[in-house]
Amino acid sequence: MCSRVPLLRPLLLLLALGPGAQGCPSGCQCSQPLTVFCTARQGTMVPQDVPPDTVGLYIFENGITTLDTGSFAGLLGLQLLDLSQNQIASLPSGVFQPLTNLSNLDLTANKLHEITNETFRGLRRLERLYLGKNRIRHIQPGAFDTLDRLLELKLQDNELRALPPLRLPRLLLLDLSHNSLLALEPSILDMANVEALRLAGLGLQQLDEGLFSRLRNLHDLDVSDNQLERVPPVIRGLRGLTRLRLAGNTRIAQLRPEDVAALAALQELDLSNLSLQALPSDLSGLFPRLRLLAAARNPFNCVCPLSWFGPWVRESHVTLASPEETRCHFPPKNAGRLLLELDYTDFGCPATTTTATMPTTRPMVRDPTPLSSSLAPTWLSATEPATEAPSAPSSAPPTAGPVPQPQDCPPSTCLNGGTCHLGARHHLACLCPEGFTGLYCESQTGEGTWPSPTPATSKPPQPLSLGIEPVSPTSLRVGLQRYLQGSSVQLRSLRLTYRNLSGPDKRLVTLRLPASLTEYTVTQLRPNATYSICVMPLGAGRVPEGEEACGEARTPPAVHSNHAPVTQAREGNLPLLIAPALAAVLLAALAAVGAAYCVRRGRAVAAAAQDKGQLGLGAGPLELEGVKAPLEPGPKAREGGGEALPGGPECEVPLMGFPGPGLQSPLHAKPYI
Repeated sequence: MCSRVPLLRPLLLLLALGPGAQGCPSGCQCSQPLTVFCTARQGTMVPQDVPPDTVGLYIFENGITTLDTGSFAGLLGLQLLDLSQNQIASLPSGVFQPLTNLSNLDLTANKLHEITNETFRGLRRLERLYLGKNRIRHIQPGAFDTLDRLLELKLQDNELRALPPLRLPRLLLLDLSHNSLLALEPSILDMANVEALRLAGLGLQQLDEGLFSRLRNLHDLDVSDNQLERVPPVIRGLRGLTRLRLAGNTRIAQLRPEDVAALAALQELDLSNLSLQALPSDLSGLFPRLRLLAAARNPFNCVCPLSWFGPWVRESHVTLASPEETRCHFPPKNAGRLLLELDYTDFGCPATTTTATMPTTRPMVRDPTPLSSSLAPTWLSATEPATEAPSAPSSAPPTAGPVPQPQDCPPSTCLNGGTCHLGARHHLACLCPEGFTGLYCESQTGEGTWPSPTPATSKPPQPLSLGIEPVSPTSLRVGLQRYLQGSSVQLRSLRLTYRNLSGPDKRLVTLRLPASLTEYTVTQLRPNATYSICVMPLGAGRVPEGEEACGEARTPPAVHSNHAPVTQAREGNLPLLIAPALAAVLLAALAAVGAAYCVRRGRAVAAAAQDKGQLGLGAGPLELEGVKAPLEPGPKAREGGGEALPGGPECEVPLMGFPGPGLQSPLHAKPYI
């Protein structure tokens, strides 16, 4: 038995080291469940010493230029791979084939030019693929055919001029924004379950009637920053839309009720940076579920027909986005003023309304200088007061001016001699002459008689919001999309912190996340506990005001059932829990066998000694078998003898009180750092 004791030492060492014995790559940070963050590392290749049981690998902004077929060999349990913000120009065939369990792949902001049919071969479990902000010009027809489980595909900000048919039955989000796809064929979008479609900045002048015929589940449509001249009629058939973005189509000068009458389910509507001078007065009737409206940077004509807007916003549950940029453009007395700050009388509405069949005679209002005809309001009604003196008969009807024709830069957009021009994405901008400032050059920088707009009080920045929802009794999902969209700083990485407000341990736990994530699940929490979670930009120095978003949420109570509890770990972490248990069982079994052997051997020796005492000193059966007689009692036993003392154990047995983990010892969860 004594010779078998050394065999236990490797098992004891293995049990003491545990599953986290392998080192973390140089320049990286590791946490449990094994997630590797290599944000400070710089190198042209993927690190080769990544632990094989890694679940999440973040190597963004590392300066990586080259991938080869062995870059990810052995990482069978990898589920999330972030390679964004590197210098990768090409992807070898089969480079991701060893990653059979990969579900999230982020290649945003690299230098990729082409996607072949072999690029993503073998990624059967891939759910999210981000390829935005590259230089992709060509995608082979079968590049995505094997990605049956794909839920999100982002191809925004590339150089695509054509797109192969996308047959992705489970796809929920498709982003094609800011490419060079001047036209989209209906056959390209063969995805019945798509919920969000982003077609911003493609230069589209119209949308084909059958483009959305197969998108029966579409809820979110973004066609902003295009060249649309009117609200596309095809949108009328999308009765399930809850979010519509038309912003930046500067040629749209009119929003007719019939264009959007069928969108009763709409909750968010973005009409910012168009050429609208008025809005339909029955918005609440058209959109009974509307909760967010954006109408900033439009040249509104603040006359009586628009007087309903301010009271409606203040009294309804609708939130007006960017109210500080929602200003009047006409008439000159209201130019530059906030639309929400105007009173009823500021719109020039009469004190009483009189209905008459014949035009009424009104006193002539003379100004010191005649108004230019280009500044006359163009959307007037029969009840609107006149602001000009009667002149010679004209061929134009006396009731209302013509609707302005859509053009790149509407006439008289800029006041006080300003020059109008379009930005890179068709956003209106004014170059103001000396002495004037503002979005439309409506404000004077010096003293004068020009009526200055109402001074805007300095308000603290609107706090960014987080969407936090429970997933299980030990995890909370944090939605980051609204934070990323509302942040005003350039985000490269995020710092997520959380603490338990219910228990005695209120220490702050900090996580480092890439800015490409739209949601993150915080795990290993306590059931039925309230947590405070905050997100802020990651970097040195003080966090800018308004850039920190916090929220609180409570985990559900633990559900007790008769079956054995299931560990929160994923499938890839199951071997990490089984290995210590098997080692402990083997150690206990070997120790028990050794103890039993020693006890039985001791009893046999004791029985032989007793028999020999009864037979005398003559030759007995034991001597015939070559067994020596026991040593005589003396002060010291003969050296080198392996015999045991009468009645004592034959050898030393290792202590059973080894403090290593066993089957009955609980597995304490480590903080996810």
